[in-house]
Amino acid sequence: MDIKKVSDFLAITVWVVGWLLLIPMLANAAPDPNFHIYIAYGQSNMEGNATNFTDEDRAEHPRVKMFATTSCPNLGRSTIGEMYPAIPPMFKCNSGLSVADWFGRDMADSLPGVTIGIIPVAQAGTSIRLFDPDDFSNYLNSIGPNDQWLVNGAKAYGNDGNAMARIIEVAKTAQEKGVIKGIIFHQGETDGGMNNWEQVVKKTYEYILNQLNLKAEDPPLVAGEMLDGGACSGFSSRVRGLSNYIANFGVASSQGLPGRDDRLHFTLEGYRGMGERYAQAMLKLVNVTPVDPVDQKPFKSAAAELPGKIEAENFDVPGIGSGNDSYNDKDSQNRGDSDYRKDDASSADLYDKATGVILGYNQEGEWFEYSVNIKEAGDYTMFASVATDNSTSGFSLSIDGGTIAEVPTSGTSFDSFDFVKANVTLPEGEHILRMTVTGSWFDVDYFTFVKGKDATDPNAYKTQNPESFNALKPVSNTETTFYLFDLQGKQVARFNIRGMDSAIHMVQEGMGNLRQGVYLLRHKGPAGIQQNIVYKK
Repeated sequence: MDIKKVSDFLAITVWVVGWLLLIPMLANAAPDPNFHIYIAYGQSNMEGNATNFTDEDRAEHPRVKMFATTSCPNLGRSTIGEMYPAIPPMFKCNSGLSVADWFGRDMADSLPGVTIGIIPVAQAGTSIRLFDPDDFSNYLNSIGPNDQWLVNGAKAYGNDGNAMARIIEVAKTAQEKGVIKGIIFHQGETDGGMNNWEQVVKKTYEYILNQLNLKAEDPPLVAGEMLDGGACSGFSSRVRGLSNYIANFGVASSQGLPGRDDRLHFTLEGYRGMGERYAQAMLKLVNVTPVDPVDQKPFKSAAAELPGKIEAENFDVPGIGSGNDSYNDKDSQNRGDSDYRKDDASSADLYDKATGVILGYNQEGEWFEYSVNIKEAGDYTMFASVATDNSTSGFSLSIDGGTIAEVPTSGTSFDSFDFVKANVTLPEGEHILRMTVTGSWFDVDYFTFVKGKDATDPNAYKTQNPESFNALKPVSNTETTFYLFDLQGKQVARFNIRGMDSAIHMVQEGMGNLRQGVYLLRHKGPAGIQQNIVYKK
């Protein structure tokens, strides 16, 4: 038999067997330990009664997600168990701001590098009996005709109204992505005359642990007090008394927080305050001290100077606290293969390409921010090096929150980068530039900004702002074409410049997106072929 054929056959066999062994590993990928998931259940103060929430409440926190437990096409959340941004209302399609909203934000702000997930299941006016898997049906059947709104509300979690079953169903899906870390609970206004309320709360808590195969008493339960000075404030003592039934237990105090005139529900400010107190109680139970806010900052030592070039992977280093995140990745999984970023940018999808690191797997709604220092106000042309096989992808650019360009992208391959461009007007000084994905699935390598409208040369910024480019020392008066190859002989760059010294400097200092390593630089001149080994630091 031909030895080469045998060798090829063995190589293919090894490759196939390797993939067959890898498939089960891929199918059973471990949940992300930095994706912390919390179950939120109870009645109206958990569901959310404040419908006058503001843009501040609606603002998406990039590290707070929710798992849909009701189908709300009006909110863009149709699939039960699917993960979405945690934007109010989370529980029902037309409910209000909940204690869970600001609980999630405050937890994320105190846990840099951690994404928070919320599983929201609550029903206004309900008894704890709704969450008892052995009693919910009897409870719903006992509700009179004047209160059928409660029955209908419970059926948002399934036709039989089994709210606990919906918690378990969605939580099991969530466990494929992250780790259940705790439970928050706000209920009791309806059960003032219920003698065994504490025992039923304990039963529901332990049922969740058992169904999700969680260690007994491991995930903490934090319960919230009734409205301070409200109609049910006396029940708060029973809430605090749950510590006699549940070992890993904490209380969110309602003291001093404002309530509505109905003396049952919190105001908008009260819900925000209760959310913060839930987070403070939970952080104590998981032995985490809340941290002070820290502003985002440039990835490099200083803001990028414009006119000039911005590498897409060099988005700002995230800060700590609400409003200090520098990017928003829609999932907590890093789908890239690059280890370029060593800071808290663990979920950004960065890839190693021949020309360096690129920002990829861009999904609609994701965004990335860059600190920039604009030398002169005026009109500019923005060029972006992008690759895609999609005809409907695109992005927008904004300065300090104001949109300056909508940029469609299209292409036939993720291996072929080409320029898209837009005319933009920039203010002078230090600002935050944001790239927001408006159409999914494109890769972006870098952005360049050239002074003037309708510019045609994306490299013109080199002469407009030589400090940004690390201006090259001219060696001769004639530009020649240089080719750069990696150690596998693959061409990774081609450019025109004056002289070998300038070309070496270009590789070492001017190509910010080129990976560290050893390269062969070559060009053909009057004296024949010249080549040099160049080390990129």
